[in-house]
Amino acid sequence: MQGRRNPFVAQEGIPFLLASIVSIWYSYQYLDMVWFGLAIFVLILLFLIFRDPRRRIPAVPLGVVSPVDGEIVSVEVVETGVLQGKAHIVKIDVDSLGTYTARCPVEGYIMDLGSLAEGAQVDYRTNALWVRTDEGDDVVLQFGGYRFGLPPKSLVRFGERLGQGSRCAYLRLTRLAEVHIPIDAKVLVSPGERVVAGKDVLARLRHS
Repeated sequence: MQGRRNPFVAQEGIPFLLASIVSIWYSYQYLDMVWFGLAIFVLILLFLIFRDPRRRIPAVPLGVVSPVDGEIVSVEVVETGVLQGKAHIVKIDVDSLGTYTARCPVEGYIMDLGSLAEGAQVDYRTNALWVRTDEGDDVVLQFGGYRFGLPPKSLVRFGERLGQGSRCAYLRLTRLAEVHIPIDAKVLVSPGERVVAGKDVLARLRHS
C-alpha cells in the first residue's frame, strides 16, 4: 500500500481537474474575464478538495494514528463497539479541504467485516475498515455523514497488509470518521484538538 501514491491529487480528481483546465482555456479564448476568473477559482477549489499530499509517517509502535485531517468531536466509551465489545470511540469531524485520502490507523491485516454483521450494533458491512494488528488488537475505522450520497471508496482488499498511515480509502467529502479502539488502549486526544491524517497519534494500544 505504501507504493500506491498519487501525483499531488487523488486519481479520482484528475478528470475534474483536466475539465477545469479546459474550461480555463475556453473562457480565455471565447468568454470575458469574469468567466475566466471563475474557471480559475473552480480549478483551485477542486485542487484543494482532491489534494493528496505525501505525509512523513512517524514510527509509533502500537500507536493509532488519525485516519483523516480534522477536529476531534468526542472521545467516549461504549459498551458495544469494536467486535461488539466495550471500546473507546474517537469521533473526528473531517476537514473538507483536508487530504482526500484516508489513512490506515494501525499496521495490520484487513479483515472481513461481513462476519460481524449478524448481531452487530453498528453497520460495519459497507462503510468501515477492520484492521487486526500483529499483536491481535482490532481497530475499526467507520465513516458517516456522506455528502451527495457518496460513501468512501476502499482502496484495499480483505487479507491485504497495510502499514501504519498507509492510504486506505478515498473520503469523497465524508463528514465524520469514527475510530473504534480496544478498551485497554490509552487515548491521547481530547475534544477540540485538530489532527492530521497519518501523523497525529490518537491512542496507544497496550499489549503484553
